[in-house]
This record gives sequence, C-alpha cells and structure tokens, in this order.
Amino acid sequence: MVMDSLVSLPTSHCHSPLFTSKPHSSSATATTTTTTTTTTSTSVSFSLSPPPQPPEPNIRRPKSINSSPKHKISSNPLKNFSTTTPTPTPTPTTSTTNNNFSHVPSPGETTRTTQSLVSKLRLSSKLFPPPPPPPLLHDTRKATQISEPEAPSPELEKPENFRQHGKVFIGNLPSWIKKHEVAEFFRQFGPIKDVIVIKAHNEIHRNAGFGFVIYGGPPPVAEKSAVKAVEFDGVEFHGRVLTVKLDDGTRLKGKAEERARWVEGYQGQDLSNKSKWHQEREGSRRLFRKVLDSEPENWQKVVIAFERIDKPSRREFGLMVNYYARRGDMHRARETFERMRSRGIEPTSHVYTNLVHAYAVGRDMEEALSCVRKMKEEGIEITLVTYSILVRGFAKIGNSEAADYWFEEAKERHTPLNAIIYGNIVYAHCQTCNMERAEALVREMEEEGIDAPIDIYHTMMDGYTMIGNEEKCLIVFERLKECGFTPSIISYGCLINLYAKIGKVSKALEVSKMMESAGIKHNMKTYSMLINGYLKLKDWANAFAIFEDLVKDGLKPDVVLYNNIIRAFCGMGNMDRAIHTVKEMQKERHRPTTRTFMPIIHGFARAGEMRRALEVFDMMRRSGCIPTVHTFNALILGLTEKRQMEKAVEILDEMTLAGITPNEHTYTTIMHGYASLGDTGKAFEYFSKLRNEGLELDVYTYEALLKACCKSGRMQSALAVTKEMAAQNIPRNTFVYNILIDGWARRGDVWEAADLIQQMKQEGVQPDIHTYTSFINACCKAGDMLRATKTIQEMDAIGIKPNVKTYTTLIHGWARASLPEKALKCFEEMKLAGLKPDKAVYHCLMTSLLSRATVAEAYIYSGVLSVCREMIVSGLTVDMGTAVHWSRCLRKIERSGGELTEALQKTFPPDWNSYHTIAAKSDPETDDEPESDDEDNDVYLDNVTDGDNDLDDEDLNRLW
Repeated sequence: MVMDSLVSLPTSHCHSPLFTSKPHSSSATATTTTTTTTTTSTSVSFSLSPPPQPPEPNIRRPKSINSSPKHKISSNPLKNFSTTTPTPTPTPTTSTTNNNFSHVPSPGETTRTTQSLVSKLRLSSKLFPPPPPPPLLHDTRKATQISEPEAPSPELEKPENFRQHGKVFIGNLPSWIKKHEVAEFFRQFGPIKDVIVIKAHNEIHRNAGFGFVIYGGPPPVAEKSAVKAVEFDGVEFHGRVLTVKLDDGTRLKGKAEERARWVEGYQGQDLSNKSKWHQEREGSRRLFRKVLDSEPENWQKVVIAFERIDKPSRREFGLMVNYYARRGDMHRARETFERMRSRGIEPTSHVYTNLVHAYAVGRDMEEALSCVRKMKEEGIEITLVTYSILVRGFAKIGNSEAADYWFEEAKERHTPLNAIIYGNIVYAHCQTCNMERAEALVREMEEEGIDAPIDIYHTMMDGYTMIGNEEKCLIVFERLKECGFTPSIISYGCLINLYAKIGKVSKALEVSKMMESAGIKHNMKTYSMLINGYLKLKDWANAFAIFEDLVKDGLKPDVVLYNNIIRAFCGMGNMDRAIHTVKEMQKERHRPTTRTFMPIIHGFARAGEMRRALEVFDMMRRSGCIPTVHTFNALILGLTEKRQMEKAVEILDEMTLAGITPNEHTYTTIMHGYASLGDTGKAFEYFSKLRNEGLELDVYTYEALLKACCKSGRMQSALAVTKEMAAQNIPRNTFVYNILIDGWARRGDVWEAADLIQQMKQEGVQPDIHTYTSFINACCKAGDMLRATKTIQEMDAIGIKPNVKTYTTLIHGWARASLPEKALKCFEEMKLAGLKPDKAVYHCLMTSLLSRATVAEAYIYSGVLSVCREMIVSGLTVDMGTAVHWSRCLRKIERSGGELTEALQKTFPPDWNSYHTIAAKSDPETDDEPESDDEDNDVYLDNVTDGDNDLDDEDLNRLW
C-alpha cells in the first residue's frame, strides 16, 4: 500500500517516495573555466589566469590598448560579457599570433556571445542582479571610439529591417467592420495568427478604416501567404475597394526609436509632444495603478480611480477584472468584462483567465466553465494558469473528479507542468480525504523533477488532520524540516489543529510551546484552534484562559473567535454573559452572523424561555442578520426538547410566512418531538410532508418514526419502518437498534431484544452502553435478573463500564423483584465505581425501599436512613408529588413519626408543611390505598436510551 510504504521509509533523509525534494538553499554557484569564441579566422580563449607578458618589453603598444598587467581581471569571467548598446565600428583586421592577448570583440560578436551566455544562465540571472560593466571593456570601447572615424548609420535603422514576416496592411476598411469578418475573408490565403483593427479615436465602437493581418506558420509560409493576399489589392470588400500591401516596418521602426529614446533618457520629449487629453489620460492611468498597488483594501478608492480614466485600455480593464476576482466579486468582474467588450476591446487569454478566477473564488464553477467554452469558441489559448485556477476552484467545492479531468487535460496540452497546479490537485484530493491519490501525485510531481514547495507539505498535513492520522502528519512535518524548510506558523498550526480535533489538547499545548521557543508567536487562528479543542471537551475554564492569553498578546478577537466564546457561555448556561459578549462584539465594530445568535436562541428555547429566545431573535434581525432556515431550526429544536409542540408548529407556520422553505432537518426535528410524546399519527403526518416535498430521507428521519412507534408500543409498525429502510438502502446503525431494543424492553420481551443484539453483531454494528442498558431494562421488566447480571459481566469483559443509568435500571429491577438488599448492594457498587448518584437514582431507590420496607426489617430501615442522609448532604429536594407518595409509605413504617420521618421530610419542598396541613384536613386517611411505584419510576427511566439533552456540537451541526 502507498500509505504503508510512506510509514516504513526512514526519516533520516528527504529522498522518499512521498517527498524527495532536495534541500533548498538561497545561493547558487556557477563555475566557468573556459569560454571560447570562434570566428572564421581567429580562435580566442578566455580564462581566469592573466595573459602572459609580451616577449619584447621595448615594443611600444598603441594608446588605445591598455596593457593587461595594469588591470586586475575580475574573479568572475562572466562580467566581461555585460550587455551594452552596440556601437558600430569597422571590422577589425584579423591577425594570428601565438600569444593569448586580450581580445576586444566586435559589437555584433559581443552581443551574440552575451545572448548565448545569458540564455544559459536564466536561474542565475533571477537569483543575482546583473554585474556592473567592467571598466576595461568600457575604456577599450571608449578609446576605440576616439581613435576610429565616425561609423556610418547602421543597417538596423532601415524600415525594411523592422518588417514582420507575414504581416499585411489593409486600408479603406468599412468603419463598422469587425475583427472576425476581416479574419474570415483573409483566411483563404493562409493560416492567420492575428488580426489588428485600429479603433477610432472618438467612436470606440467603430474602427479607423485600416488594420493589419498577420499570417502564422514558419516565416517562409507566412511570407508566401502575405504575398498571395497582396495580389488581391483593390478587391471589393463590403462595398469598399481595399488597399492591400506588405507591411513596410514603419510602425515597428517608430516603436523601436521611441524605445531607444526612452532608454537614453529622452522620454520627456514624448510627453511634451502629446496632447492635453493624452497627458490627462496617462496621469489617470498611473494614478489608478498606484492606488491598486498601495491601497487594494480601499475598494471605493480603486473604483473611483478607475472611473476617472477616460477611455481605459485593455490593460486597465484587465487589472480591474483581476481586482474584483481577488475580492471574489464575480458579478462586478463580469460587469467590467462586458463593459470592455461593449467598447470594442476584444478580451485576451489574460482577461478571460481573470474572469474565470473571479467565478472560481465565488465558487460558481458553472459560469467559470462557460467562460472556458467561450475561449475555445473564439480560438483563445487556455493557458496553464487557467487550468490551475479551474483545478483550484473544483478543489474548493470538493469536486475532485472534475479537478482530475482538467488536470489531465492540462497535462495533455502543456508540458511540463509546474508546482502550482500540482499543489492545487493535491489540495483537491486532500479535501476529499483521498490521501492515497494525493501521495501518488506528490511522487509523480517529484519524478518530473519538480520540487515540492512548503505549501504542498502543509496541504498534506491538513489532509492527514482531516482523517485523524497523527502518525503520517508527524512524518510529513519531519520531512519538511529535513528538506531545508523552516517550519512556519502554518506548519505548527496544522499540528495544533490535528491534536485539537482528536481531543489531545495537552499535546497541542506542547506544540504551542515548541512554536513559541522557535520565536513564532500565536495568531488568531492558532488561538481559535486551542479554544475549539477545549470547547470540544467542554472544558470552559481553559477555553476562557486561552481567550485571556489572546487579549494579553494584543490581538483583537475576530467574528469566529467571538462566536466560539459565545458558544462556550451558552454551554455553561450563562446566557446573560453570552448576550453581553454580542454587544461587546458590536462595539468593536464586528458584525454578528446567524452563527453568533444560534447557540443563544437554542439555549433559551430548550430552557423553555421562549420570550427571551424571541427577544434574541428580534435582536438578530435588528443587527442586520436575515433569519435563515437554520435559525428557525434552532428555535424549533429548543421547543421540541421541552416538548412544547404547539409552539414549535407556530414557529413552523411563521417560517412559511417569512418565505423560508423548511428543509429535511426542520421536519425531522418536529417528528422527533412528536415521537417523544408517542404521537405516532403526527410523526407519520410530517414524514409524509417531507417525502411529498421531495426532500432527502436519511437515517435520522427513520429514527424519529421508529422512536414514535416504539414509544407508543406499536412494534409491528416499527418493523414495517425497518423494512422500508432496507428498501431505501439505508443501513441500520447503533441508534436504530437501541430504539428497537428499548421498544421491546418496554413490553418486557427479552427474547426479541436478545435477537436484535445478535443481529447487530452479525451486521458488524457494535453494541454500546445504551444497547446494554436497554437490554438490562428488558430483563428487569421480564423479572430475569440472572440474565441482567450476566449482561453486566459481559460488559466488563468487552471493556464497557456501566454508567449511572445502567445502575438505575438494575436498582429498579432488584426492587421489582422484592430484593431490596440487592438494590442497596448495587447502589454501593455504583459509588465504589466512582459514579455520583443523581436525582433519578435516589428517587428510584427510595421509592422502591419505602414501598416494601417494614418495621421488622432493621437493615432496610438503616439503609433507607443512610440514603436519606446522603440526599440531605447533596441538597436534593423532591417535588410535591414524590413527597406525598413517600409520606404515605412513611406512615406504614412510623405511624407516629420518628427519626426516619424527620430526616426524610428535610428533602421535601419548602411548602410541604402548609400543603400537608390542608391535605390532612380535606382528605381522610387512606392507609389501604394501593400504590404503584413502577409507573412512578418509569418517568425517570423513560430517557435511559434517549441520550443526553445537553447542547453539543452534533445538535447544532445537524441544524446546518
């Protein structure tokens, strides 16, 4: 396997199947020993050693040639080949000697030698600035210019030398003619490379009446096509007699002279010759580029500078499209693009690529592909940059198949590829967690001789973080350092994010200290990762401690960090502090989002404080946040958890009136609410609505139906739902089996429950603590306490420890079996296991013991008294109904009151005495009234398998 081979490779060097990049260094050395320039009659060699002395020292040399010993030759022989402006000199007389004298090449020879060497030193020319011209060559040329007579004008200045092969001048064109119409007519003479139609000065939608056609192919073929076209001089074209002749090079000659004057420093004369309109236009263009470079964040200033340009050129339009593309504003980018076309300016590959980039940033890949199709229709080349943007765009939306398609097309049309497009395709597969394909691409890239940049290392680390592969992520981090890269804050941030996601926050803190020891300070993202790690563990104190460290470092929290802090306050139940944080956030000029208000709305709703939840809802609207379906889902979820279904349906109706369509999560939440009440009819009604509206049916939807059926005891309907799940190819998970087992447990059918557990194991679904707790409940209902005890032993064997609800179920089972001593023993075992009894445990145990206790059973009496004292120490208070039931049981044990009655009454509500006095006067004493503790205890056992109701990430994520 690819992944196994990566792990097995040693980490002592960087030549590996995954990353084989050579160590990066910031210097490059080049050694040149000998350079030879060959002419027709002379062979001259250059070396680092000084030239030999002349054989006769008395021979006088001309002043124009300096003696070489007086001048120290540079240690870099390539400095003798600096590119200078060629000066025409007569061809020197060639002489042959046996001595290696310094040779001053002719200007043409110098230029050719320089060009050949510079073409071989592209990398060096990028790494180092060009060396200054050597004084020896300058002095020699200066002396040559003084001693030699003035040279005639060079031949390069003749216009015919500036002719472009295959270029034809077209005159007397109709003013309304378009570029493609000219191309269609002149294509009959040969393949056309380009058509240039000169636009009119004042009317940009019309042309100036002339243009150029440039034929493609090799120079002989292009010239032959141009000659054929010239033969049709005087042809009629749309009512005009065309002038067709070969280009004489005047236009290129003028450009060359203008460029030469600019190089010599006389460009100021050109500006003075221009009209006032041209000068103002040039000034506005320069101002626009300056603003674009210096203040790109001030979009208003950039737009104003662009609008001030009178008649923008293709360059300005392209820069503006690119600016909107970087901002992700695809609509304004398209508007600018269409404005350019309406002015008669045809887009180039560069402008189209910027427009594709805008759609890719806006994640509208359909429009991006329409631009690519338009480029193909117009014959515009799709560059490697365009392909790279397409691959990146599909990577961001998680469509790795489309990214692979365009990557393969880029490989067919452009070779070799670069590290940027490889980085984008690797990112695409890392986002879809296809790390094997990502590793194969990295190996392919390095086999092509392309070194992996540090961004690809970070991408791979992020991919391993998403799948939780700690080992591979650390391997890539070590390879990064071995290949000469210095870990940055992004490198350490990937490790912090990894440990925060897998719940190892202590290791994330170790990486944080390692980063600080390397001199790298935390930024907002690294702090947010640590806070998220603690929020996932519900460690609110440490989350706030990290937030305080962030403030001490002088960082200002952003919207994401404020949202996390608000979520922490809501998790703690401190809703007022959460609202205060929202106001503080607004004071810092941060605009809250719907994610800011969702935890607060959900917290108030699930607490039953609908008035405050609706106040926060209105506060969200006043803050400029438009309510979405997710916001309404948060309200509905809170109400259904409190079983206030009428109010939940009212919110659903208000949602429809607001023009917001409910999604599958909305209906599923309402179905779960009715399922908790056992209202099967309503649950199936909303299931039918969900299916009729064409929404997706998932496992959560069927879980709600099963819950409703099992809660109401309609197990045959539940079996029908499971058959439909199988028909829809929706597999049964652990939660589905838990609902079914709990349904059979309510009926006391231990055999059906045991059969379901066997089915779970056969299908590879592992039972969890809720599964075993439900099965124990079935055994207790059936009175099979021996099987319940064996189930506890089976749980210990596979490493699943009983929780508080499991012990509560067992205690209730022993009480039903009239074995209170077993119930007390189970209670002691729970405390020895380190579990803290809750109100449900005390209620179940005390109700069971009091119902069956008598004065003669001293050990029961002492046990009840001990449990009662524990409740007093814990500060537990029962409700009025429980107090009435327990007082009736106490009258059987202590008719005239006693120590047990006195102790137990301390757990009764504060208004118990007044209630007891009124009840004693109005109701006669009924000692023979039958009691049923089973139904009372079932109230506390209803939620044994329903899961916790705490606000967690999964509840909120399902709303989105």
